[in-house]
Amino acid sequence: MAARRPLSRLSEWREDRIGDRDLTRWTTAAGVALVRATTWLVALALRLLPAGLRSRLADRELPWLVLLATTAVGGALAVLATAASAELYDGVEDGEGATALDRPVLDWVAGWRTPWLDDAVTAYTDLGGAHLMIPLVAVAAGALWWWWRRPTPAILLAIAAAGSLLMTVVGKQVVGRVRPPQELAVPPFESSPSFPSGHTLNSWVLWILIGYLVAVRTRSRWVAVVALAVATGLAMAMGLSRVYLGHHWLTDVLVGWTLGAAWLAVIVTGHRLALTVRRKTSGAPEWAGDAEGVPS
Repeated sequence: MAARRPLSRLSEWREDRIGDRDLTRWTTAAGVALVRATTWLVALALRLLPAGLRSRLADRELPWLVLLATTAVGGALAVLATAASAELYDGVEDGEGATALDRPVLDWVAGWRTPWLDDAVTAYTDLGGAHLMIPLVAVAAGALWWWWRRPTPAILLAIAAAGSLLMTVVGKQVVGRVRPPQELAVPPFESSPSFPSGHTLNSWVLWILIGYLVAVRTRSRWVAVVALAVATGLAMAMGLSRVYLGHHWLTDVLVGWTLGAAWLAVIVTGHRLALTVRRKTSGAPEWAGDAEGVPS
């Protein structure tokens, strides 16, 4: 029998906790119901499969099928929510509700602009563009893959990026909202539809997810708190930069935050469900390597 590894070594493989919180423990009634429904569906699906395939899924791929199924259903709902938010936006705009704040807010922030601040905010907001966001997230995914010693972070980030991009495209195509006038914007100007803010939505999802992945991997509660706080602050600053520069209306950013938070919740829920199923089935990912002695 293999020698038992010390606790410090075992904790390096931990994926199911943030600090003292067990991610596979569901304390709310909705969470318990979700786990029960997932467990029931998994058991039903396994009974319908051949014995050989059933054994393989239970031991290896089953948790990831649960993740993919959860994010697929959640992603479809998120896209529908994006379309619904477009309809809601039309109704609010017709009634001059929240959008009545857009022009006053833009006029107000324009009064704070200075050349050096414009340059600094422009440099920061460029980090949320596809030409920089994609390589930055790819580097983060690679670093997290190396740190975790498994591709879980890269898979979650890829799913998150695909969903947030689809939500951005759907929202822009459905609404086709015109950006703020150029006389109130800081160059370089942008011409794509304004609603929702893609920089805001994508940075909210991806940066906070990176913070979550750091929090899950670390043993330090302080590091976990700082990672999540910094990621949230950076994502919020990205949205505010879009308003400051006059590249988006305030409501574009607000919807980017809300849709991003909804999609992020789907990703985290899918990850937690995968961990829960893995624990219930004692199935460890096949890429975990020599995981003997690692608690499931």
